This record gives sequence, structure tokens and C-alpha cells, in this order.
Amino acid sequence: MQNKIGDMVFSISNDRKLKIDGKPIENMLSYAQDTIEKDEAGGVILGRFIKDSNNIVIDVNTEPMKGDIRTRRRFKRGKKRHQEIIDEIWVESEGTCNYIGEWHTHPEENPTPSKTDINSWKKILKNDVFTSKHLYFIIVGTKSIGVWEGNARTLEIKKID
Repeated sequence: MQNKIGDMVFSISNDRKLKIDGKPIENMLSYAQDTIEKDEAGGVILGRFIKDSNNIVIDVNTEPMKGDIRTRRRFKRGKKRHQEIIDEIWVESEGTCNYIGEWHTHPEENPTPSKTDINSWKKILKNDVFTSKHLYFIIVGTKSIGVWEGNARTLEIKKID
């Protein structure tokens, strides 16, 4: 019997936490570039803003799909199909499950965002429509997962530990 992967909880500040449920973690880890044959993968992350708190829970992630560009060192998410899934989940959840950010893989043990990643994240923060002040960006490495928070007002991006 295989062990279930547990949730990950990140402290954003004294009164804010980000929890990633085990299911999306397991799903994202299944795309880790742990062999030379695996191309970068990615998608969007969806979750809930917990009422009467500043906490956020990531419940779902999309997977790579038709329309995405995938190479060993590049992932570019296609817009149409991922947006359709965002819309479907938002309707099914009666507006409680929202777009929270993006995820992708890197072929390195402990991932760090490239200049391309940072520029792409800032463009998303500046141009995309979303309901919160922040978006979250996850990079799955071969040995660890990194999470960054982007501020829509200042476009500042900081790593969350």
C-alpha cells in the first residue's frame, strides 16, 4: 500500500498561512523532472480563501494539456483549456474555488525562478484578472518544492519558507 502524501503548510506572515493539500502536491510531484526524458510541466493552482481568516488552501491544480509548450527547460501554459477548467471549477464550487496562481517544474534539485519566470509572474500579476491581492507561484524541483508570493499592487515577488 502506498502512503498518501501529506499537506504542506507555509507561514506567509504572523496571521496568514498557505496550505497545499496532499492531492495537488502528489499530482505536481508526479511531473518532477527526475529523469532526462521528462520535459517541464505546469498549470494553474486553484483554491479557497478561508472565511474569517487570512488563510488560503490550494485544493486543485491543472495538469499539462494540449496547447501547452513543453521542452526540457521551458513550459508555456496554453490559455484556453486551462481557463475552461478554472471556469468549470469556479461554477461547480459556487464561486468558492478561485484562481490562486501557477505551478511548473524545473530540472534542478532545489528550484529557483529564472529571470523568465520572474518576468512572466510579474506580467500575470499586472495583467490577469483575479480576486486577491496576491498570487502564488510553485516550482517543483527534483528534491524540493519552492513557493513564491507575488503582490499585485507592488509586483514584488518573495519566497515563502
